Amino acid sequence: MSILEKAIQACLANPLAFCKFISSNDAGATGAHQFGFYIPLDSWEILFDSPGVRGEMKDKFVTIKWQDDFETDTRFIYYGQKTRNEYRITRFGRGFPYLRDTHVGDLFVLVQISSEYYHGYVIDTDEDIEFFLSSLGLSASQTNRIIKGANSLQATSIRLEQLFNEFIVSLQIEFPDTVQMSAKAREIYQRINVKANREHPDSLLLKWLDIEYSLFKAIESNRYKERLSAPFLTVDELVDCANTLLNRRKSRAGKSLEHHLKEVFTINMLEFGTQVITEGNKKPDFIFPGGAQYHDTLFPKDKLVFLGAKTTCKDRWRQIINEADNIRVKHLFTLQQGISENQLIEMEQHQVVLVVPKQYIGSFPKSFHDKIMTLEGFISMVKNR
Repeated sequence: MSILEKAIQACLANPLAFCKFISSNDAGATGAHQFGFYIPLDSWEILFDSPGVRGEMKDKFVTIKWQDDFETDTRFIYYGQKTRNEYRITRFGRGFPYLRDTHVGDLFVLVQISSEYYHGYVIDTDEDIEFFLSSLGLSASQTNRIIKGANSLQATSIRLEQLFNEFIVSLQIEFPDTVQMSAKAREIYQRINVKANREHPDSLLLKWLDIEYSLFKAIESNRYKERLSAPFLTVDELVDCANTLLNRRKSRAGKSLEHHLKEVFTINMLEFGTQVITEGNKKPDFIFPGGAQYHDTLFPKDKLVFLGAKTTCKDRWRQIINEADNIRVKHLFTLQQGISENQLIEMEQHQVVLVVPKQYIGSFPKSFHDKIMTLEGFISMVKNR
């Protein structure tokens, strides 16, 4: 069994798990107080029985088995004194490999086996990361938090659950297509927040993605409730059902991001084309102001803007380099939280500019903070062009 399969199985077999992209802050490359995996305040339960109290410190030592290979005697600690208010996982012993710059951008998974014993996994390729997230029913925007059960609606409010159920009852088909699913998620968010379209695009996009994934899992749970309550008669039957679920999850991830970005750009009154055919029959995700201008030899090339969209881009960022020869600088939107400094330098050399939600900027090396664009900043740049 591969490390990826073991990580998925461990998360499904145990009640408490957590995942996050390894950031430069974790590796000590941002000038933080110390290196070690940072755990957000609302995920304290993966570490302790009760939350930390301001003004105090608390810690405990546990054993973590990494990649089903070696163990470390590791410290969970809450810093609550003076201005600090954070949780960290520290002390891994000499030679621990996963807090080096080369692993920034990998996905760290922590699974609680008991209060004193954990399994830790590090998943390092875009394909495996996306497979893991799809298998757990997560979006790339739903990392850096406790992993809830695949069919859980605990993260949704009662009102959201009511709106989800209304939509499910109205469906005349098994599953809506990706366009309808994304549009319904935005509509539901608008109904619970009438001022939604006035929000900053960075936070609005993430909220839409969260709503959509919760909605998708609610539909999935409803559609497969009866099937999953009965035993599978053969292994092949089980595998076929699992593959159907997984393939549907995987196929939606990238499309969901593109649909919501398109709506953000429309709200902000940008002119753009999607899937414009360029050289070599390539089809970039977005060309501003559009395909007609891209192919017009008289249109100034410096007014053209390219944007690719990839949920993760640790390996796949190179795919966009040759997608539009008329546009020298390529912009790439991603939900990836953290990429190593060496890779960011390589991107810069190939004139690729990252665009990420504002909330994710801090997960990248400090020396690159002013070189990475927020979604709001990207929109302003396109308007100025």
